[in-house]
Amino acid sequence: MDVLISQSRAWLSEYALSGELEALIIILISMVLAKLGDLFLVNVLGRLFARTENTIDDHVLKLLHRPVFTSFFVIGLIIASHSLADTLGEGFLPVIVAVLKTIVIFVWLQFLLRASSSIINSMSHNPRRYQFVQADTAPLFRNLAIVFLLLAGAYSILVAWDINVTGLVASAGIVGLALSFAAQDTLSHLFAGVAILADRPYRIGDYIVLDTGERGKVTAIGLRSTRLMTRDDVEVSIPNGVMGSAKIVNESSGVQRFRIRAAVGAAYGSDVDHVLKILEDIGTSNENLLQDPAPRSRFRAFGSSSLNFELLAWIPDPELRGLRIHELNIEINRRFAQEGIVIPFPQQDVWIKQLPEHKSDD
Repeated sequence: MDVLISQSRAWLSEYALSGELEALIIILISMVLAKLGDLFLVNVLGRLFARTENTIDDHVLKLLHRPVFTSFFVIGLIIASHSLADTLGEGFLPVIVAVLKTIVIFVWLQFLLRASSSIINSMSHNPRRYQFVQADTAPLFRNLAIVFLLLAGAYSILVAWDINVTGLVASAGIVGLALSFAAQDTLSHLFAGVAILADRPYRIGDYIVLDTGERGKVTAIGLRSTRLMTRDDVEVSIPNGVMGSAKIVNESSGVQRFRIRAAVGAAYGSDVDHVLKILEDIGTSNENLLQDPAPRSRFRAFGSSSLNFELLAWIPDPELRGLRIHELNIEINRRFAQEGIVIPFPQQDVWIKQLPEHKSDD
């Protein structure tokens, strides 16, 4: 910037112009250059980006008009202000230059915030191409981009005002160290949240089961906690530090189907083949069950009071597991009653070999 200012003033000084006229010429030239830069964006880059299939570059180019035009114009104002140094005063000139630099920084910061948000949103809508940016990880990348850009913008503004940032950085390091000791649990949850969003053991909408017994649909994955909606319509908030160390069964991952089991016992002496056929008929006649793979029945064990069977079937949504097992149990009970198959219950026979002798009082 200083080299550009000195060269511009040296070129204009050859014409022995007054400071005010020199400043006016510089401002007019900067406006012309700003307009030419804007036309370059529209005619050259606009036609080039129009050939691409995606629309994100067109949106970014649209956002780029304002910072480019403002940058050329403000640079002209900074150069012109040096031509008016005698009029403005040497003490007032640095303030004007710092204000103009701050305006440029704010304009570019606003552009970068909007452009980064648009790019991340576009990438999240194309998960096949950008696998690391999904619908549930997009907020993480958006927040990281905002924090980074705000810190970079604040640093640039301090530099523009010639403020020594070394002491501020050292103080921030000490404060950050103190906060890290005071908020260890919170930081552990934050880092665990970043790990969950990056590793993605579960996503929003998945049905998961924890080793502590909680089961529900994931409704939100934040940086501090994960929220589950249970079958009782109760939302449970679990810290990410707990989720990161827990054993999690994701019932929605892998193949998009879920197997259910309906267990039943038949009395000893029942026709095993007949029982297996009845169970398979119940499974194949139920329209709410998947038929590929087909429902199947299995003779599992000789129980203490019954022959133990299972009907295995598949459903498309794990959320309906309880309802489908309920329907199968009702149908099994009805069909067994029609076919005369007894469902036994645990019972014991007590045999008394000899009664104790009754002794009289005499």
